[in-house]
Amino acid sequence: MARNKQKERGRDRDGVRDRGRDRERSAGAEAVAETVDGGLAEIVPDRDRPHAWTLLIDGAPQSHVDLDDPGYLSFEYQRRLGHIADLVAPPNRPIQAVHLGGGAFTLARYVAATRPRSTQQIVEVDEPLVRLVRRALPLDPGARIRVRAGDARAGLAKLPDGWADLIIADVFSGARTPAHLTSTEFLGEVRRVLRPDGWYAANLADGPPLAHLRGQVATAAAVFPELALAADPTVLRGRRFGNAVLLAADRALPVAELTRRVATDPHPGRVEHGRSLADFTGGAVPVTDASAKPSPVPPPSVFQ
Repeated sequence: MARNKQKERGRDRDGVRDRGRDRERSAGAEAVAETVDGGLAEIVPDRDRPHAWTLLIDGAPQSHVDLDDPGYLSFEYQRRLGHIADLVAPPNRPIQAVHLGGGAFTLARYVAATRPRSTQQIVEVDEPLVRLVRRALPLDPGARIRVRAGDARAGLAKLPDGWADLIIADVFSGARTPAHLTSTEFLGEVRRVLRPDGWYAANLADGPPLAHLRGQVATAAAVFPELALAADPTVLRGRRFGNAVLLAADRALPVAELTRRVATDPHPGRVEHGRSLADFTGGAVPVTDASAKPSPVPPPSVFQ
């Protein structure tokens, strides 16, 4: 799974981390490694944050989670998805969310922490990974989070019409998004499950010449009237492989506020919308089930 490894280092309330205390609290923490369907899963302690962990599959960073502070998001793409979760409804209002792809359940934990009483469903195809994360990084028993083992598209098909305020797709098989989760038919199913004012957000990974990313924007534009794309400017310019977060909806998006939040992150990004996003998409055509392909294989340097 393609992941940007840049992380924001945390600090305590006084702005300076107590390194000695952290080392003491982390002294007994040990990595956990097990073979799952997707490869070798490792849950590794974060040396800079006590009770925080990074999930890797075959050495590729998948998720980061802080069990003491689930409202903390480390990876760039996770922070951008967190901004979307913050803006989809008024602050603190419970929502109904679907997470396609589980990882370490990071975004579901974030929504549960920032929007108590939210009802959430996670669909993760790798059942051994689900069992490992449940055991090593247990969910808050009070959180209304249901985890289903199964294919993301098949799991989505089981949900009723208009159920979700927010659907987040963060699905990778190895380091690639499966082809059947990149088409207009898939997004038609997403739109069916969303409420009329709901949002769809997808973590996408691509590099030069950005054919996959442009195609995914064109595909979303064929299904949803409102789009925005957030990413590091170097990714958008096709200078390196990285993650981009696509946001789609049937209603107007708070582009100005999303742009402000993305621009003021520890690793600032840019938001494309409207004409600039149409220009970025260029002549890309929507992807259908008949033409769908997995996202490109990331270069080895992405994970070094």
